[in-house]
Amino acid sequence: MNPYLKLDPASRREFMLRTAKAALGVSVLSGLNNEAFGAAAAAPAGKGGKAKAVIYLYMAGGMSHIDTFDPKTGETKGFKDPIKTNVSGIQLGGYMTKMADQMDKISIIRSMTSKTGVHEDGTYIMHTGYEPRGTIVHPTLGSWAQHFKGRSHKTLPSSVVVGAGTANAGFFPPALAPLPISSPEAGLQNSKSAVGEAMFKKRVSLLNEFDSSFRDKYRSHEVKAYTEFYDETMNLLTSSDLAAFDITQEDSATRQMYGNGFGQGCLLARRLVQSGVRFVEVRTGGWDMHNTIDDAMGRTGAGMDAAFAALLTDLKRTGLLDSTLVVLGSEFGRTPNINENDGRDHYPKVYSTVFAGGGVKGGYVYGSSDPAGKEVADKPVTVQDFIATIGAAMGLPIDETVMSPSGRPFRVGDMKSSVVADIFA
Repeated sequence: MNPYLKLDPASRREFMLRTAKAALGVSVLSGLNNEAFGAAAAAPAGKGGKAKAVIYLYMAGGMSHIDTFDPKTGETKGFKDPIKTNVSGIQLGGYMTKMADQMDKISIIRSMTSKTGVHEDGTYIMHTGYEPRGTIVHPTLGSWAQHFKGRSHKTLPSSVVVGAGTANAGFFPPALAPLPISSPEAGLQNSKSAVGEAMFKKRVSLLNEFDSSFRDKYRSHEVKAYTEFYDETMNLLTSSDLAAFDITQEDSATRQMYGNGFGQGCLLARRLVQSGVRFVEVRTGGWDMHNTIDDAMGRTGAGMDAAFAALLTDLKRTGLLDSTLVVLGSEFGRTPNINENDGRDHYPKVYSTVFAGGGVKGGYVYGSSDPAGKEVADKPVTVQDFIATIGAAMGLPIDETVMSPSGRPFRVGDMKSSVVADIFA
């Protein structure tokens, strides 16, 4: 057997990436390397979901439920009083001034509960529905969706992670992994050839000639996967669809409406789903507010408030809100009582998540915490239920069992999760 074919997958990918960069003058392949190895056949689409796309806004660090979507009026209220919204009888935290005008578009789950108060484990569960295990890596929702529904676009990736998110396919083939984008302002970096269009095409032609005899001689699954990988990458590099990653094409008023940093990531997410990407996660940090939470909420909370409201407004304006599910979540909440450093600490016993668009009711609250925000008072929702609910909104067959390569059974969420059907219109 050819020694090249004996290399482990990581070594083969590294060899291909170096070859492509040297021959073609591009390095976009480093972001797309998972899109072509071990491609799985498309499974039949699930039924019942209205959402054609999902934007998952992830607040890394542990978002305070009391200061955002589950405000209190007693001793645990914090530094700001609750404020009214455009839906009678529903209030938000005092920092959510722009989202108060979007309440008619969202459903809030105020009875989330978890057993995990550690950032890394909590983040893992909020993306997979499973506790981390040393022997297996579980897929995230974008990979589940591609497994069941196939690719969402002939050129663009089916899922994208914007920010410092995890970009792997779990136990699914690497072809189902999301494309990572580190900076929304930079977009898909190094996607333009450094050698000019004419030279780029010449090098592609020469590389194809060089490869043709190799492909004819070695007709293995690995070689076929690599060939498909290059074909898909070349299609993206030469496609007008690449413009979906360029937020500078938006007018200045729209960019200003979203705000900086996280807001620009939300704008990129809108552009991507508008162009055919099925699942986009936008992750932002700064929520681990152990100290001076009033100041921190004035920065991080206000940024989320503006960006979330802008995203919903923009999706509504472009006619995408009905078919795009927007979800906001975090690994846990924060302690109801303010600590000695004027902050709040980790608190998984009860917290909040938000759903909007994609067939979800507007102006609705599901479940509740007690008057102090310390315990679930009504209709507890586990993280597994949360994941299954997103899957159901997308029309995934959440009751279908999938066997991992090691022969273990898994479902979207987990084997015992329940969909929070009440939030659907």
